Amino acid sequence: MCAWFSAPSARRRGAARPAAATLVSGLVAAGVMAAAGPAAADGTPQSQGGATATIGGLKTYGTAVIHDDSGDYQVSAGLFEMSVDGGGTLQTYCIDLHNPTQKDAKYHETPWSGTSLGTNKDAGKIRWILQHSYPQVNDLAALAAKAGVSNLTEQDAAAGTQVAIWRYSDGADVDAVDPQAEKLADYLQKSARDLPEPKASLTLDPPALSGHPGERLGPVTVHTNASGVTVTPSPAAATSGVRIVGKDGKAITSAADGSQLFFDVPEDAAGGASHASSSGGGSAELTVQASTTVPVGRAFTSDSRSQTQILAGSSESTVAATASATWAGRGAIPALSAAKNCTKGGVDITAVNQGDEAFTFELMGVEHSIAAGASETVTIPLQEDQAYDFTIKGPNGFGQRFTGVLDCKTQGSAGGTATQTLSEPSPATVGGTSGDTNLAETGGTSTTPLIAAIGLSLLVLGATALSIVRKKKTPARD
Repeated sequence: MCAWFSAPSARRRGAARPAAATLVSGLVAAGVMAAAGPAAADGTPQSQGGATATIGGLKTYGTAVIHDDSGDYQVSAGLFEMSVDGGGTLQTYCIDLHNPTQKDAKYHETPWSGTSLGTNKDAGKIRWILQHSYPQVNDLAALAAKAGVSNLTEQDAAAGTQVAIWRYSDGADVDAVDPQAEKLADYLQKSARDLPEPKASLTLDPPALSGHPGERLGPVTVHTNASGVTVTPSPAAATSGVRIVGKDGKAITSAADGSQLFFDVPEDAAGGASHASSSGGGSAELTVQASTTVPVGRAFTSDSRSQTQILAGSSESTVAATASATWAGRGAIPALSAAKNCTKGGVDITAVNQGDEAFTFELMGVEHSIAAGASETVTIPLQEDQAYDFTIKGPNGFGQRFTGVLDCKTQGSAGGTATQTLSEPSPATVGGTSGDTNLAETGGTSTTPLIAAIGLSLLVLGATALSIVRKKKTPARD
């Protein structure tokens, strides 16, 4: 549900997890790929940039009733509040009705293609609802008049908006308990029109590139709705003498939407001319950061499998994105990036090889070879809810690890478990930010903490998967 589960509901949902554990173990066992090399960097979540936030709890909500073959179930329905890393506050509705929300789960701004919205023909109608209802429309008298009701409280407005969203996001048979909220939900559902997906608050394209020392690697193009971004090279860049420059070759510390950034790699960097007889290489990153309002309708997902959210309101918030560059004097020089692809039911791994030899790696028992100067996108097919953790290793000391969980379906669209009974919410204090924001005043002082209903079970399943993997030793690689 949107917030709370009773103990029996957690047990019933947990019953579906053993099969997922088997799938997880299979992927982990097949996850280490390609030639020898040093240990890879820490896991890279499939975040393409934007806002990162921690969910707090339900801030403004009412009650809804879900109807299904098992009976009628009451749930809390309304707005969640998130605290943005680096500063800022977000308000969101959930679009994953039958999946629990884990308290304090970390969320990343995500393209629709990486969520259930990517395969939902009504995704654009959900965005319309968000833009034409609370909190974007905070004149409740005007909103009530459009819905044909005498008045609306903030709780009614939040509940009615959430119910209308669920009807499109989950295909749910759901009604608001309050008659005013129910009429608002009906009005929003009937009035909704298709709108395009909003652009990301901040991304870098491409997120990874490669080349040779003595070259200017790029461009990396900035895409943002912010007025400007700061540009910061990683410590590894400074150590290697790498500069971040613009098209004119001058060092750059700030940029704007459409700006092109380059890694200016000196000839004597690791893997350069003086290292021509060596297979060594180097790598560096740059980070761009800005303060902006995140566009309404952006999706937010969590790698802890906490339910997917969609943005309803944003204060001025911190957003960031990172791009990496890899270089070497000779051999294969790969650049790798990853993105969840819910249309294909997996994770897309994009490999670009700017070296003078083919880059060959094995992925789940299949060998792939990227010719010199070529690129290829490989889709790793996964099961819904499947965790993955794999490392691609290659020449020149290269290694990249990718981790995450595929979360592409709502339980309803997956034909999954029955809805569960919601326990009574308990009041709790949720911290917010001070200062001017464009969030509508909620007027509520009580909030609801979220139970991490599946956190412990996931830890147990992960341990089981690792145990299985250790028993399945793979042949040694040269």
